[in-house]
Amino acid sequence: MSRRYGTPSVFTALWVLFTVLLPSGTQNVNPIGSLLNFLHEGTDQLNREPPDQPNLLSEYDFIIVGAGTAGCVIANRLSEIPDWKVLLVEAGVNENFIMDIPVLANYLQFTQANWKYKTKPSNKYCAGFENKQCNWPRGKVMGGSSVLNYMIYTRGSQQDYDGWRNMGNDGWGWDEVLPYFKKIENFNIPAHDDPKYHGHNGYLNVEHAPYRTSKGKAWIKGAQELGFKYNDYNGENPSGASFLQLSMKNGTRHSSNRAYLYPINGRKNLHITKASMVTKLIFDETKTKVIGVELEKHSRKYKILATNEVILSAGAINTPQLLMLSGIGPRSHLESMKIKVVKDLPVGYNLMDHIAAGGLQFVVRPQNFSLNTEYILNHLDIVFKWMNTHKGPLSVPGGCEALVFMDLKDKFNKTAWPDMELLFIGSGLNGDPMLQYNFGFDERIYAETFGPMGKTESFMVFPMLMRPKSKGRVLLQSRNPKVHPTLIPNYFEYKEDLQKIVEGMKVAIDIARQPSMRKLGAKLYDVPIADCLEYGPFGSDEYFACHAQMFTFTIYHQSGTCKMGVENDPSSVVDSRLRVHGIGKLRVIDASIMPEIVSAHTNAPVYMIAEKGSDMIKQDWGKL
Repeated sequence: MSRRYGTPSVFTALWVLFTVLLPSGTQNVNPIGSLLNFLHEGTDQLNREPPDQPNLLSEYDFIIVGAGTAGCVIANRLSEIPDWKVLLVEAGVNENFIMDIPVLANYLQFTQANWKYKTKPSNKYCAGFENKQCNWPRGKVMGGSSVLNYMIYTRGSQQDYDGWRNMGNDGWGWDEVLPYFKKIENFNIPAHDDPKYHGHNGYLNVEHAPYRTSKGKAWIKGAQELGFKYNDYNGENPSGASFLQLSMKNGTRHSSNRAYLYPINGRKNLHITKASMVTKLIFDETKTKVIGVELEKHSRKYKILATNEVILSAGAINTPQLLMLSGIGPRSHLESMKIKVVKDLPVGYNLMDHIAAGGLQFVVRPQNFSLNTEYILNHLDIVFKWMNTHKGPLSVPGGCEALVFMDLKDKFNKTAWPDMELLFIGSGLNGDPMLQYNFGFDERIYAETFGPMGKTESFMVFPMLMRPKSKGRVLLQSRNPKVHPTLIPNYFEYKEDLQKIVEGMKVAIDIARQPSMRKLGAKLYDVPIADCLEYGPFGSDEYFACHAQMFTFTIYHQSGTCKMGVENDPSSVVDSRLRVHGIGKLRVIDASIMPEIVSAHTNAPVYMIAEKGSDMIKQDWGKL
């Protein structure tokens, strides 16, 4: 137990601290029992964590780069073939049980589990953040961004995937991807348990959080009062209001690592190397096939060969970075970096993301319970309850509780293709002192705008653009693989994207005016962003547009940078079987292959892409 939780003296100190701090009215909880239960579960997780392979082979059948959402799935599925030797390479280290406490999601961005990317400064977006840059968290840990995210499990719409197929990507229509979505799931939401749309035999647990705040319940009622239907957005109809479906198991985070690797811990033909950074692909003499990878681990360099394939699952930033470092990318850019061009392909283009207008705050009357950090720390019985039962407020992922999907032109039609999401968070920016730093607010602007909130009870809504027209690019900044690439999101290049965010803000305000919300005393927080008043008065479209450009929140859905498409599509990098054009024995299987971003949080689609991609590999090698 000391490997993760420290010495017995630390345990004693924790016990004394909790006992001293335990407030009145919590005598009915059992702190020592709760703490022991938590430590026991943590030790169990440690024992189930797949080990780091100390002695790597010189050759494997398949090498998978990146143990994120996709990589964990592929490692599981390929190692189902006992004849195949599979190596999974991860730059980060172990996931741990602290990371799996849902309410702590935002704190993980301050750990070494985050690559801590930042975008290139801009006046058009993230202008209210430090140095006018957006923070882009990405997972550097077993499980990747499924360990950092807010666990929101949404698939997207039939129109998304039929659109992929209509672009020439055979096999990617809705009817063809739905079986893979069902294959992922162990679905545990009885009210939506339609066998046409949901599965029970998958590795990933999907459930509602076992706790709902009064504000979250009122928000859902308010949405219905306005005209939205309550709906299973992962079922027949993609639009409407709903409490969140989550990649959660028994009130804890269920990451791809926990879901797909823990159950196969000990599978002899799967090796995992952690704290290992792939720096370059190795080609054969003809430069037309990939035959292995170069990697660094604990300051040692290794060359490891792959007899069958190398699979890049490093995500929409790291995958294009590695391709370009290896000579696969836009000729002019690689030549400017003095990298020998192996294959001229549009790697790094087509960068897409879902963004929201952050800082849309609402104040309410004091509630019986608050998700604020200070409140929780003053009511440690809440902490102990979660440790013992995994129920209660700590099971709410980063405070996120509910959403509304809609087509802004047909808001209340539950069959419509969403272009807007309203994500409800049960506390405001004043709810946790670290949120200011999560998003990287400029200290002056934050203090002037949100300082007057004080400790007022609040919540916030993120109006999120689901089908952006604006696209950006990933470029190399250096030939050194340890130097972060240049990230240019190009948010709001199209005015239509900004106009839609503004319309979404206004719908969120309309919901907050409904009877259920008025009962809580809900009111839009109206201290203005001073820099935006020059464009129009508070509440005007011009003001809200400035607001969105000042406080541009990424929702961590970077995708599209190795676009899937037919070979004669000059904007594509991989074909419909996820093979890199013109390069043998190399595939990309992660969010970067999306030709268009889906109208959903992207974690569930990445699981699907990985399941489908794994079957493609098995088919192509005669094992399915």
